[in-house]
Amino acid sequence: MASSTTASQKDRVLLAVIGDEDTITGLLLAGIGNVDSKQKKNFLVVDAKTQVSTIESAFQEFTERKDIAILLINQHIAEKIRPTVDGYQQAFPALLEIPSKDHPYDPSKDSILKRVQKLFGE
Repeated sequence: MASSTTASQKDRVLLAVIGDEDTITGLLLAGIGNVDSKQKKNFLVVDAKTQVSTIESAFQEFTERKDIAILLINQHIAEKIRPTVDGYQQAFPALLEIPSKDHPYDPSKDSILKRVQKLFGE
């Protein structure tokens, strides 16, 4: 069983991103963009017109894909789907909330940081 777990973790080679246009553009320029043979992208650009259901479905898709190791999401976008983000408990893909150009990072809203603080008794 350990070998199948190791093999599945080795298949996780991509970053996925749910973010605003500036965040996605910067990360695509850094080389994280990927479009597979089924035309599935590893990123979602969220703007004012993007519906919450679209964000939630992208989150579900990215967390279920076996080729994604880390899912980055802008914190202000994570706030729109906070119950879904807070309910995510899997180790892979790892979920990280990141700031954006217009929205600074607020540690009090980060569900992952809250879990770590709870583990350490803070």
